Amino acid sequence: MSLLPGSPTGTFVNTQNTNSMAVSSHTNTLTSCYHCGEDCFDTDITIQDKVFCCQGCKMVYEILNQYDLCEYYDLNSKPGINQRITARNDKFAFLDDEKIAQQLYLFKDDTQTHVNFYIPQIHCSSCLWLLENLHKLEPGVLRVTVNFSKKEVLIVFSHTQTSLRRVAEILTAIGYEPYISLQDLQHKKPRTNRQLVYQVGVAGFCFGNIMLLSFPDYFAGAGGLDESFNRLFRYMNLVLALPVLLYSAQAFYKSAWGGLKHGFLNIDVPIVLAIFVTFIRSLVEVWQGQAGYFDSMTGIVFFMLIGRILQDKTYQGLSFDRDYTAYFPIAVTVLKENKEVPTTLPDLKTGDTIRIQYNELVPADGIIVRGKALIDYSFVTGESAPVHKSIGEIIYAGGRQLDGSLEILTIKEVAQSYLTSLWNRDELKHKEEKEVSFVHLLSRYFTWIVLFIAAITACYWAIHEPARIWPAVTAILIIACPCALLLASSFTNGHILRILSRHQLYLRNAQAIENMANATHIVFDKTGTLTGKTGSSVVYYGTALTPGQEVLVATLAAQSSHPLSKAIVAYCGNPAPLAVHDFQNFTGKGVCGWVDGYFIRLGNADFAGAHKKNEQEGSVVYVAINEKLAGLFTIRNTYRSGLRQLMQQLQTQYPLSVLSGDNNHTANKLQKLMGNKATLLFEQKPADKLAYIISLQQQGKKVMMIGDGLNDAGALKQSDIGISITEDSNNFTPASDGIMDAKQLPALFSFIQLCKANKRIILISFALSVLYNITGLYFAVQGILSPLVAAILMPASSISIILITFGCSEWQGKKLSAKAFQQMTDKCHVPG
Repeated sequence: MSLLPGSPTGTFVNTQNTNSMAVSSHTNTLTSCYHCGEDCFDTDITIQDKVFCCQGCKMVYEILNQYDLCEYYDLNSKPGINQRITARNDKFAFLDDEKIAQQLYLFKDDTQTHVNFYIPQIHCSSCLWLLENLHKLEPGVLRVTVNFSKKEVLIVFSHTQTSLRRVAEILTAIGYEPYISLQDLQHKKPRTNRQLVYQVGVAGFCFGNIMLLSFPDYFAGAGGLDESFNRLFRYMNLVLALPVLLYSAQAFYKSAWGGLKHGFLNIDVPIVLAIFVTFIRSLVEVWQGQAGYFDSMTGIVFFMLIGRILQDKTYQGLSFDRDYTAYFPIAVTVLKENKEVPTTLPDLKTGDTIRIQYNELVPADGIIVRGKALIDYSFVTGESAPVHKSIGEIIYAGGRQLDGSLEILTIKEVAQSYLTSLWNRDELKHKEEKEVSFVHLLSRYFTWIVLFIAAITACYWAIHEPARIWPAVTAILIIACPCALLLASSFTNGHILRILSRHQLYLRNAQAIENMANATHIVFDKTGTLTGKTGSSVVYYGTALTPGQEVLVATLAAQSSHPLSKAIVAYCGNPAPLAVHDFQNFTGKGVCGWVDGYFIRLGNADFAGAHKKNEQEGSVVYVAINEKLAGLFTIRNTYRSGLRQLMQQLQTQYPLSVLSGDNNHTANKLQKLMGNKATLLFEQKPADKLAYIISLQQQGKKVMMIGDGLNDAGALKQSDIGISITEDSNNFTPASDGIMDAKQLPALFSFIQLCKANKRIILISFALSVLYNITGLYFAVQGILSPLVAAILMPASSISIILITFGCSEWQGKKLSAKAFQQMTDKCHVPG
């Protein structure tokens, strides 16, 4: 049997902006669920005139109606969360264990308990209203406070009337299941380095007091204090300078020593040199009855540390290098003496037997002792095709069980598992930098220039007046410190990183800003990057499927997590609660299995038994029932909105390439979108993408790769700058240099412009720093640098650099926000 193109027997459209109306093969208009707004394939689930898509949505409505909370539906149209996938009854049984629950409590006394839950389903004002009225559903709840932006709820409840487990189950019952992970038991949020805070506090205290005690020396010519008091104040300055020298400046010592060990003069080397020279000269001058430069030394350290703290705070709220605990369950079920014992992961030991339920993560490497495993390793490898395992085989941590209950004997503890070692590999988290920051290159030349000036000055005074060698050379090393350059770099990079993060582009570090600005060729992945993961249209060709056959096909397709399978499930409707026997997945071919006595195949032409391939646009999945070909599905992904304008902007400045694993049937449409000069490559495997990136780099190009995660790990890692597009900023993307929210892709050109502006701001600040240094060197080479001049120039240069970098960065950030608003307005505008 061969299929010829013709009029489709049915069409289903599932896009982000599509109304809940679709035409099925039965030409019926689908009704929207009263609770969640999704299509109702079964109109038998009703209450009065209200139709629901599943029993779960109906149950939530009944709960709200019973407690007179239906105002929930008046605030927003169809605000509910789909309830087709229900949680098992004992899912939160581990919260009955007081040892586990105690680690989640924020506060507990004799009458009440405070706990904070992350609720990812929060999306509208109805959610906020319902959660804040949770006490009407559960009398034990005393108060609920919702943080809408963070999607967190603070719940205060009376543990004499209810329990933590009951609160979690009530939230789940109304569609707001709390997300609880092992990370909740450990570090909540990244914090600023406490030692750095203490160091800047000590430096600030000492700097302020030294400036105050130095005023008599600044204005000694105008008649000051008695000399005995001046001597006392100088020794007090010496004492105050010691904590700064020995404690606060440690960060610079470590960085400078690290650079010297590798034969590289980084920007901290001249700073350390200036600190030591300033302290030694000041010590000598105090011994000789003069003022010294302790104020300048402590000022250098104080302002440098402020810059570092500002940059560190950029990463608060964004834990880019997240550890594995953020993705694991908080506890697992351990089987002991035929009893199920909830156990936290840190307490899981080698030799424990644990039970893994459907759709749960495997927390530790182990051997299967009972049941069959269908493991999805996409979290580890990026491959969405599930893998079958049987008794006696090893399964690794990070896999997700997709086929019922499973028991495994752990052979490694959680901290030693395969997943942990994968995440902790340095080459995944921090790829080797291919370039050194231009700031460090400038500082290297700066250092040599300063040393050259010092040498020339020493030679000059050695001939004319040897007594001035020491004051002149040390003055040069004090005044010509590149602290303003470091401040410009730290403050500007930190502020630009925060501006980008506000627009949902999270870069790994400051070097990524430079790499993004220096890119000369941009490469895009297609599926999941240029096309949306949720937006797709499905068309069926062939012999019309009966409603019963559609259910069987949906039931088989639901066993696979492949995007094409999910699209087929969306087309055919809800899968039936039927067992699927002998389910098999053949990588690159398709899936098959027995459902209710029917053997069904879904896959490519050869796998399904089609003698002739059907040349349809988009991805094609054939369906065969009892080894008889029935028809085929074509799935067309939709391109993200705003792409056309983005490509028009990029074409003027960058060569573009697209690497796609799909066929080339969309080549013409994609060529129009990307421009005639763009390079399009189809049917590309991960190895092919990596080879293409390498070939571009061999041509001397700086490559920016935009992909969608682990499937592009090799290409993202090889690229000079790799950006992962994601629908969820918590996705596991260890190989990328940055994470960008998919909705922000149209703003890519503006992000690149902001990164280029970052370099210009630093260069302007550096030019200003050079002017300060030239002014200071004028006095220094003559050996007449006074403490007053040093005290004015050093803080003035630092403060002015801070103000300039902040002002310029904020101005560029406002320009970016204005462009983003304009792009959003353009996308929302529909010509009449």
